[in-house]
Amino acid sequence: MKPGNHFIYPLTVIFSITLLAGCSKAGGDKPADVMEKAEAQNKAGVTIDAATQERIGLKVETPAATQWRPEVKSYGRVIDPATLTAAVSDLESARAAAEVSGKEFERQKTLAAQNNASARTLEAAKAASTHDGLAFESAFARFKLDWGSALAEGTNRETTLSVIVNGKAALVRVDLPAGETLPSPPASARIVALTDETRFVSGAFVGATDGVNPQTQSQSFFFLVSGQPLTTGAAVTGYLEISGDATGGVVVPASAILRHEGKGWVYVQTGTNQFVRVEIPLDRLVDQGWFVTENLSATNRIVVSGAQTVLSAELGGGFNTGARD
Repeated sequence: MKPGNHFIYPLTVIFSITLLAGCSKAGGDKPADVMEKAEAQNKAGVTIDAATQERIGLKVETPAATQWRPEVKSYGRVIDPATLTAAVSDLESARAAAEVSGKEFERQKTLAAQNNASARTLEAAKAASTHDGLAFESAFARFKLDWGSALAEGTNRETTLSVIVNGKAALVRVDLPAGETLPSPPASARIVALTDETRFVSGAFVGATDGVNPQTQSQSFFFLVSGQPLTTGAAVTGYLEISGDATGGVVVPASAILRHEGKGWVYVQTGTNQFVRVEIPLDRLVDQGWFVTENLSATNRIVVSGAQTVLSAELGGGFNTGARD
């Protein structure tokens, strides 16, 4: 080996390491720069000139201020009238059998007092009356547990059953979350089918099940919905109004709501041509849209038409301003 080679090899290694480190650093800065740029763009929002706003039909409005009263959210189903009819039939059959055997027992007692009935006949009549009476009590208790006292023996029982069976009203049962109860029943409920969260119907309180259902560990309520706006067997959500102070906020129309990455968003206009996406909670559904108390107020102007187009442009890198994209 020549004397000069003793120094050339280490220098070559050092140079190579330095070069690799420099390349690695340059490559590592690129993702960071992209993230910073994306974050800056998100804060800046989306710029849309007047011509583009008109072309995409963009419309902004001020959300309406309103009051929201505390509610309990519950889930349930529209009852099949045939199911209720069968339950009523079983109950009435048990009632009729108890009444017949009871009267027969009383008749046999009268005959026995006149020496016109044997002791065996009297005992048989007593046994039948006791059996049928207990069977009715059991059926009645089971009916009250499943359907509530109002449908078992309420003053308007016959009228309520008649309108349900004849298709003039739908019976809806909703169950509170397990372990939750209400100190007093709600007078009414807002009910919406899970397949259409934009159309509410009002339900008049009919009754509640007696106590907590041992199978579901929940308290259940029945509501009568006039006409047939709900499909038999349909799954529904019920919003039961409870006592408590009202909360102030705004109503965001359904047309303004965007769902992205599992969250709810709206576009807020921050300047003539500037729009920023703002996250909002979607936990209080109302008749006109969603009730919101966070990140929005009645002084904001939000996009109510064209929001999805704006989101697509934001995620895709922006608009080609003026003429058609």
